Amino acid sequence: MDRTLKITAAILAIVIVASIAILYAGVPSQKVAQGKLPPIYYFYGKECPHCAKIEPFITNMTAKYPDAGIQVLEVWHNQTNQQIYDAANSAAGISSPPGVPEVVIGKTVLVGEVDIPAKFEGLIQDYLKKKQ
Repeated sequence: MDRTLKITAAILAIVIVASIAILYAGVPSQKVAQGKLPPIYYFYGKECPHCAKIEPFITNMTAKYPDAGIQVLEVWHNQTNQQIYDAANSAAGISSPPGVPEVVIGKTVLVGEVDIPAKFEGLIQDYLKKKQ
């Protein structure tokens, strides 16, 4: 019994340490603490035809708004980016991520080749106003 208790305590400690590490490794926070805004994420898949259609738009937005710090993350072939994708969606209140292309800014989520080009620039402009 004592051994089972030790193993359980060790597993619990590992889970707690891993959770803290994830929180401090750039997983988005929903709270604007001390003037910090959540990151702007653009998630895509390398072979995604919908992502390919809006790639020029995303490239233009990152060049036009360098101060926004838009993070462009490929999620189909990068496990670290996939974890950020899952965490960002979870933090936004989405239990089942909708797929790519997707933009996540805090609790705001845009999905698809129609929604993103229609609304993303306005969100960036609002974001930069809050950043000032």
